[in-house]
Amino acid sequence: MRALAIAATGMSAQQTNVEVIANNIANINTTGFKRGKAEFTDLLYEAQRAQGVSSRGNDSTIPEGAQLGLGVRTAAIRNLQTQGELTQTGNTYDLALQGKGWFGITGPNSDTLYTRAGAFNVNSTGQLVTLDGYAVIPSIVVPANTTAVTVSTTGIVNATVGGSTTPTQIGQLTLSNFANESGLEHLGNNLFKETPASGTAVAGVPGDPGIATIQQGYLESSNVDPVKEISDLISAQRAYEMNSKVIQAADQMGETISKGIR
Repeated sequence: MRALAIAATGMSAQQTNVEVIANNIANINTTGFKRGKAEFTDLLYEAQRAQGVSSRGNDSTIPEGAQLGLGVRTAAIRNLQTQGELTQTGNTYDLALQGKGWFGITGPNSDTLYTRAGAFNVNSTGQLVTLDGYAVIPSIVVPANTTAVTVSTTGIVNATVGGSTTPTQIGQLTLSNFANESGLEHLGNNLFKETPASGTAVAGVPGDPGIATIQQGYLESSNVDPVKEISDLISAQRAYEMNSKVIQAADQMGETISKGIR
């Protein structure tokens, strides 16, 4: 019975759906995390009777055919790039993005990676780095005798050095945008990599048209809505159960046929 195979694809799709929801819930407190959403598409159709062809015995055409769907498959797992809530931390090197944009990061293989998680710090040489020690692009080095660091909404980094009361500019942060942010490749550790699907990174200054501003002393929270995730989880669970009911019904129908033959 084709119903068994069709329902099996439905169960597999809902299992993927539950896994995506589980990952969203697991990262509910991950800085800069963007929730995922499973997207599905139907499989090929088996044409049992074609539409639009001439009917036998006369010149009229068949208005509707008979096409049997063969199930469902996962088409994509989209990351919804909506703004997360900004949470005040008070930490000097915590930087949140308000709007579209990505921080550039020098990866472990000296390649350029991207992140929305602005939980930064300085290393032993005073260079601004991520929590994993990867340098922020462009390089910002805070002098050893600095007493205060300020970052403006447009990314200008000033430091008050030594006994001076006048801040000195020590750098300018830039951000990158992509034509298709959902096309970035996930690398884990809040890092993403440019791909042909995302398009080439377009660098700009924070506050420029279409580019985020920077909020010092804040972090962008995950955009996961726990109420929606639980609602989606219940819907996925019910859909999984309905597909399992189809398998049970098809199995019982098969038993009826086999008993009738005996």
